[in-house]
Amino acid sequence: MSQASQRGQKYENLIAAARDGTPAVTIVAHPCDDSSLRGAIAAADEGLIEPVLVGPEAKIRGVADEHGIDITGRRIIDAPHSHAAAASAVTLIREGKGELLMKGSLHTDELMQEVASAATGLRTERRISHVFVMDVPGHPETLFITDAAVNIFPDLDDKRDIIQNAIDLWTGIGMGTPHVAILSAVETVTKKIPSTIDAAALCKMAERGQITGGLLEGPLAFDNAIDPEAARIKGIPGPVAGHGQILVVPDLEAGNMLAKNLIFLSHADAAGIVLGARVPIILTSRADTVRTRLASCAVAALYANARRQSAAVTA
Repeated sequence: MSQASQRGQKYENLIAAARDGTPAVTIVAHPCDDSSLRGAIAAADEGLIEPVLVGPEAKIRGVADEHGIDITGRRIIDAPHSHAAAASAVTLIREGKGELLMKGSLHTDELMQEVASAATGLRTERRISHVFVMDVPGHPETLFITDAAVNIFPDLDDKRDIIQNAIDLWTGIGMGTPHVAILSAVETVTKKIPSTIDAAALCKMAERGQITGGLLEGPLAFDNAIDPEAARIKGIPGPVAGHGQILVVPDLEAGNMLAKNLIFLSHADAAGIVLGARVPIILTSRADTVRTRLASCAVAALYANARRQSAAVTA
């Protein structure tokens, strides 16, 4: 199979798997432009989600009419502006009326401010974090990159939650036991590079059961995290080196640059999901392709189905 034909296949597999589940009721905050409204309705048409559109009803209907988007039969909850839409969307989740939250055309900070509110938001005991679900042409596996969007300079406790959130997502969508590569500039521990010390501590935390569900290794440089030959040359043993699936970055700057390098130089697709809140949050960008938007919804819907089934077992 050529690299061109491989592109998107990992996403297609995720979308196909999500179609087999029950569409997750998804509260869509302020879908008031073509891309955000079309993305939500496309995901609904694929059987991935059941959207509830929250925002100025007249504006939503106007966007639908202008761009030929069929919203017949879709539930709309009127809210006068983006801030009110974000607050209303979070309230609906708190009331148990939705399984997923999806960002529309409002700014990410506006939505996340409502999510993170101590009094009325969706916080849990976990640190909220973001995962890029990457489909990189020419690379055999789906890659998770975390955290490249929410936590700027996470400390050791934050990184524990960031890793656990990503592991729970990986296992929750049925991808098995993940290989977690904790990245730094080098693969040796040195006090000159604090992220190497964090990486070593996180691996010890996993050994002691403070992080569960994945196989951890670090510090690893990017090459010996994903390339078996690079790991072999450096003499790094174990199942993770060269076979990293969840790539844990030292900070947001490193993660953002890594993700965007893959997007713009390797032509990767990057779906996005926020974890650690009461429900998964689907974050999309105006630049996202339809396939990327569907993949974000598919990953979140698969996770929602897993959470639903887990809750039914423990009830």
